[in-house]
Amino acid sequence: MRTQYDLKSHFKLAMVFIILLSTHLTAALIFPPEEYGRRRQELMSHISDGVAVFLGASSPSNDIPFSQNNTLMYFCGVEIPGAILAVDGQSKQSTLFFSIEERAAESEGIPLELVRRPEEITGIERVQSAEAFPNYLSRLNNQGRTIYTMFYPQELMRDNTREKHNALYQTRVLNLFDQRQTRELQFVHQLRAKFLRLQVKDVSSIVWDMRKYKSPLEIEIMRQAGRIGVKAHRAVIRSTEPGITEKELAALFEYVCAKEGAQDLAFNTIIMSGKNHAFGHYHQYDRTLEDGDFVILDAGPDFKYYNVDFSTSFPVNSTFTPRQKELYQKAFLVRQACLNTFRPGISLQKVGEKIKEHLLAHGLSPDDPQVRGEIRYGGYNHSVGLATHDVMATFSGPGEILKPGFVFACDIQVIHPEEEIGIRLEDTIAITETGYINLAEGLPRTVEEVQELMDQPGIIQILKKNEAY
Repeated sequence: MRTQYDLKSHFKLAMVFIILLSTHLTAALIFPPEEYGRRRQELMSHISDGVAVFLGASSPSNDIPFSQNNTLMYFCGVEIPGAILAVDGQSKQSTLFFSIEERAAESEGIPLELVRRPEEITGIERVQSAEAFPNYLSRLNNQGRTIYTMFYPQELMRDNTREKHNALYQTRVLNLFDQRQTRELQFVHQLRAKFLRLQVKDVSSIVWDMRKYKSPLEIEIMRQAGRIGVKAHRAVIRSTEPGITEKELAALFEYVCAKEGAQDLAFNTIIMSGKNHAFGHYHQYDRTLEDGDFVILDAGPDFKYYNVDFSTSFPVNSTFTPRQKELYQKAFLVRQACLNTFRPGISLQKVGEKIKEHLLAHGLSPDDPQVRGEIRYGGYNHSVGLATHDVMATFSGPGEILKPGFVFACDIQVIHPEEEIGIRLEDTIAITETGYINLAEGLPRTVEEVQELMDQPGIIQILKKNEAY
């Protein structure tokens, strides 16, 4: 099990990172080389008998910007198409393989210093051309070494590994007229077919458990993502009124995220209203909002490869009906019970017990079927990090003990599709040494806060007033 981070002991490293943000060095990497080096060293402790090999993302097949997959970003931060990273647990050294011409690098926005001085920029001990990789594998084969690699599909922008695996398995592997394996499993097959002395093992669970707890530097990036997400949610809430289309609001959310520096959305923006409250992840944007509608906005940005996941809920006309207010208050009470209880050392089951006490104190039944899931898992819904539904190999369910560095979605839902009302109050929570950070801080959460924000003119209204929309 990975050791959790002591925020105090990493204070100096965080300060170094802040200083480096303004230097030439960090133009090529998101984090200082030491952060990636520490991760590779930790990986080596799990694979002392072998070499971990990670395939980077290939160049896009269409005219879209290149983005690296999350595994290569996690271990070296190099945004070069076709890069391959080998981490040797025996020699305690790593090798980066890539080939790219400087002009091609410039066209992709890749800093030239990374191409010219990769060892210095990355801190990786050896850098070789991609063409040298087969010979590298041959040497490992002659030595009878063990290769650890990912058996699960790569995560790219808006991807989640387990969900992608399940989707590809159903639509490709089990498809009678396709039956192709994923790129990762094809690599495993080729290794076993061409290098007979190699032992090939899955490293996925080791990588996932390493990613489970975020370092202070990762949490700082996620705080920046959170600030972008809050601004975008607030902009959408202010612009919502009868007659606005869901498509307009989805476009507004993406615009504000891009304006504030996000490189992408964490996932396709979810907007649920009317009859579509019956569907958990609806993003068809096929309704024009009407007076009396209630909206769920579930959306977040991707900032420097890290995601946050927020949900807000609000009436289209800015005024809660008595029934809307009743259901909203129920969700709000559960959320408050969670936030009052989250801290390092407590289990999700104990958080659930506190939710029961809080509901009883406010005259509500903890046996309400709509809050049973929230009670059982203490408001926890999923881990968040490089992916919105971040991967974990080990999770103890309700018995999971919250530890510093664990980042997750506290997602409270009270959905009544038959009444066309849905409430989701979702925050991204980062557990610290002394408590927690709510990365959604600044979102309107009380009924009064929602109504006050909606009474302010939004971007769309201002543009319309000036006849520019």
